[in-house]
Amino acid sequence: MRHDEYLQHDATSLAALVRAGEVLPLELLELALAQLGRVQPKVNAVVRLMDQAAREQIARPLPGVNAGAFPGALAGVPWLLKDGLQDYAGVPTGYGSRSMQRVVPTVHAATTRRFLEAGLVVFGKTQMPEFGLKGITDPQAFGPACNPWNVAHTTGGSSGGAAAAVASGVLPMAAGSDGGGSIRIPAACCGLFGIKPSRGRISEGPGVGEVWFGACTHGVLSRSVRDAALALDILCGPEPGDPFIMAVPHLPFVLQAARAPRRLRIGWSTTSPIGTAVHAEAVAAVEQAVALLVSLGHEVVPAAPVIDGAALAQAFQHLYFGQVPAAVGYALSQGAKRSDFELLTLVMAVLGQTVGAGTLTGQLSQWNVFARSLGAFFQQYDLLLTPTLARPPVRHGELDPPAWQQQVLRGLLNTGLLGPLARSGALRATIDRIALDNLEPFPFTQLANLTGVPAISVPLHWTAQGLPLGVQFVAPMGDEATLLQLATQLEQAQPWFGRLPPLARM
Repeated sequence: MRHDEYLQHDATSLAALVRAGEVLPLELLELALAQLGRVQPKVNAVVRLMDQAAREQIARPLPGVNAGAFPGALAGVPWLLKDGLQDYAGVPTGYGSRSMQRVVPTVHAATTRRFLEAGLVVFGKTQMPEFGLKGITDPQAFGPACNPWNVAHTTGGSSGGAAAAVASGVLPMAAGSDGGGSIRIPAACCGLFGIKPSRGRISEGPGVGEVWFGACTHGVLSRSVRDAALALDILCGPEPGDPFIMAVPHLPFVLQAARAPRRLRIGWSTTSPIGTAVHAEAVAAVEQAVALLVSLGHEVVPAAPVIDGAALAQAFQHLYFGQVPAAVGYALSQGAKRSDFELLTLVMAVLGQTVGAGTLTGQLSQWNVFARSLGAFFQQYDLLLTPTLARPPVRHGELDPPAWQQQVLRGLLNTGLLGPLARSGALRATIDRIALDNLEPFPFTQLANLTGVPAISVPLHWTAQGLPLGVQFVAPMGDEATLLQLATQLEQAQPWFGRLPPLARM
């Protein structure tokens, strides 16, 4: 198989070729590795190469399986894990941080095990920002991941390395995770389909019960909807001891996705929930999607749930305040030094230590308010349509705090004054400003995470500058099927699979 032929297949199709004996898993691995070798210097997608482990996986049949047989729904297809949460036994899970390079899991995460049982051939781990704390992928330890459509721009984050690898033609689908938009944002930036499943749909075990108080879940970024549906079938289902459990659907998602959707009533909005500006291209992306939906027979109405966007942003900020100190503390307990962390991670850890348990509990209780408001909206509408991003993919460094601000924060950290000043309230305006600046390009995605509902980003729009800019659909809890059915209909009406950046075809 030539690489131009490889690019014409999604993962489902490649697996069918393997089953038919028309292509060997090792041949597919070599194609993926060759393409990675070509594009990695430009896009910096992969942070850890595991090619030897992949070769051994191909050569070593599963117990009870004849040599040369490759069982599983996606047997023989090359695969990349995200370098956070998706533990691979014996390989460090780095979380985009120097601080975690010494931490080596001894067992596979449930997601990794299910990927392997599906026959996927794991040959590396993809980039992410430190601890997944940003909507861009720019870890200081490993350098930024670059958008294959224009390497001067970000891939989004935190699954930015996965998006870069898929969009640059290394493989047709890759693993991600989403705690505030971390699948949908990079999918929107890189012209891919991305799905965040419902809370409880996919296990986080065995190392943890829930991630980010249940806001985070696993998922995939793909070039085809049917691949994402099949991946969801592979991943869904509980593990013993899971705190959130959602029943496996009676009909596989891949079959549900192939069914035509019913006539849907869809509410749409392009207004930023935090009151910030929305770029004309993001508005155009939604308006074009509205026109397409109407042409397909759906009822599309300007409408949005009644949500206090400022309160939601504050609740999301407190999610970090609750999680980052624990993450930094764990890394330190495993031998990390303070110099191993990025400045803003250390700042967030100190700020989190100043937040009392009562304040954090109060902020977590707000999640229920948002969920009830969204639930009321879904009594009238089947789906919510918004931009995925408030503006086109940003340039590298565009969201960095100014140098003077970084210098001040570093000084406050080094002198030990940051904590006392934060407790006194003297830094409240500065903290809120940094949080608002960080969320300004990505104000639409956090609602689905805090409420636990499923959401997708669909690649229907490219800007005048040739950059992708996806649109988001949000569904009621547990209704991934409607999202997948609509996405399949949109994919058929306005195909995007063959639309790849020139870099992928070099």
